[in-house]
Amino acid sequence: MTVFIFLGALLAAMAIGVPIAYALLVSGIALMWHQDLFDAQILAQNVINGADSFPLLAVPFFMLAGEIMNVGGLSKRIVRLALTLVGHKRGGLGFVAILAACMLAALSGSAVADTAALAALLLPMMARAGHDKGRAGGLIASAGIIAPVIPPSIGFVVFGVAANVSISKLFLAGIVPGLLMGLSIALAWYWVAKRENIEPPPRASAAEMLEALKESTWALFLPVIVIVGLKMGVFTPTEAAAVAAVYALLVATLVYRELHWRQLTSVFVSAARTTAVIMFLVAAAMVSAWLITVADIPRQLVALLQPFMDNPVLLMVAIMVLVMAVGTAMDMTPTILILAPMLMPVVKAAGIDPVYFGVLFIMNCAIGLITPPVGTVLNVVAGVGRMRMDEVVRGVLPFMAAQFAVMFLLVLFPSIVLVPMRWFVG
Repeated sequence: MTVFIFLGALLAAMAIGVPIAYALLVSGIALMWHQDLFDAQILAQNVINGADSFPLLAVPFFMLAGEIMNVGGLSKRIVRLALTLVGHKRGGLGFVAILAACMLAALSGSAVADTAALAALLLPMMARAGHDKGRAGGLIASAGIIAPVIPPSIGFVVFGVAANVSISKLFLAGIVPGLLMGLSIALAWYWVAKRENIEPPPRASAAEMLEALKESTWALFLPVIVIVGLKMGVFTPTEAAAVAAVYALLVATLVYRELHWRQLTSVFVSAARTTAVIMFLVAAAMVSAWLITVADIPRQLVALLQPFMDNPVLLMVAIMVLVMAVGTAMDMTPTILILAPMLMPVVKAAGIDPVYFGVLFIMNCAIGLITPPVGTVLNVVAGVGRMRMDEVVRGVLPFMAAQFAVMFLLVLFPSIVLVPMRWFVG
């Protein structure tokens, strides 16, 4: 009964247009009334405690790093490097988008920021080259969602806090799955591009490649610093986020000199606005998380999923289908904050590795960003490219299917995630 009250209140509030953060508070209050625990002071205390988390400091720093990279020229140089490396192949601009997306994912961890940068830089080029604009937009959208899976990832930070899982291990475990997502859409794009008779750009000379590599070297050092620092235990994920922001600021202002001091105010304000949305969502969700524990909802979920508990693969398939369904109607952060605390006890009871589950959960949530009707990243591409939403939806379908195929492949063969994760973690 408590599960239906929680979900009913949440869905009813969303149905009448209540913003998701306030809908979470409404569902929390409904549960408090049902449990005869309503107290305004407890409500306020849980909201405050929800945002009072040291690991969550990584969110504003990574958001700031992403904003600086886009304004300060780091993203532009990454795209240029990818263009010199693979731009000359058939469908080369599509492969440029995929390669650049993987590189940018290792810099910012924000799907929206990476997609906006890629769409602004590459979508006009692909349209001028003769590629179908809807298909090009769909490719860029599907490439942009690699960012929450390849470290550093804001999604992993939020999941780690909500589910009490090591963020460092999540970061290191996401490397291989993120690259597989890129490989899957590269194969899908190769299949699509074969049917287009479009002349690729000329091959870049060795001198042009070296020049592009030289210009992007400072940007490419950032993921190396973060990943090596985490693996060697030099700093925590929160400290890594601060290092990323400071490093990006120094490179953008002192090395590339494309970010002027007078622009800093707008960059900081933009990062602060996005951070405020995420932090308020987290704070509101912590009320529901506390009440989920008090109402013993995880035990009820374990009972509901009992038929699958003896078969971890079937259980993971059932959970992934559930997350897919939720992802069609809800953004990544609220999906994490609502489902992660409820599902983690089920996962642990079934003997599934929490880090492995976290990687697949975030991968599923990331694909949800390009799943209609909500599809936040689809809206970004449509807005930047001045396209109709239905064009982007039509173009994204083959790439979305390829990424779902990779996700279920990882469900069937967990060692693809677990073996590299154990090597990276050491």
